Amino acid sequence: MKSTIQTDSAPSAIGTYSQAVKVKNTVYLSGQIPLIPETMEVIEGDFAAQANQVFKNLVAVCEAAGGEINDMVKVNIFMTDLSNFATVNEIMSQYFREPYPARAAIQVSKLPKDVDIEIDGIMELPSVN
Repeated sequence: MKSTIQTDSAPSAIGTYSQAVKVKNTVYLSGQIPLIPETMEVIEGDFAAQANQVFKNLVAVCEAAGGEINDMVKVNIFMTDLSNFATVNEIMSQYFREPYPARAAIQVSKLPKDVDIEIDGIMELPSVN
């Protein structure tokens, strides 16, 4: 049984995908970029502002799926510059508590809307909702 997750508290999909897809108690979260949900515009500011917005968007999708960000078991972080790695770690520590999810951090040449960061992941809900 597959269901899609949609919330107005996170940016709407800008293509042929869902914000997240739930199969039993596993939720596959699509990549979030630093869009402000209400305006669908990229947040102004530096890399830290972008990263914070991405995590806020992930929180919203996790909650819409019936969980919380700490239910994420795998996180993939895509950045256009790996020199921002320490900033991501600092900001991530504000959203996650131990045990932390498994994670990959990957430098890419370009992301949608020319943003500097995108994050996707997998969440395992404590029980089937």
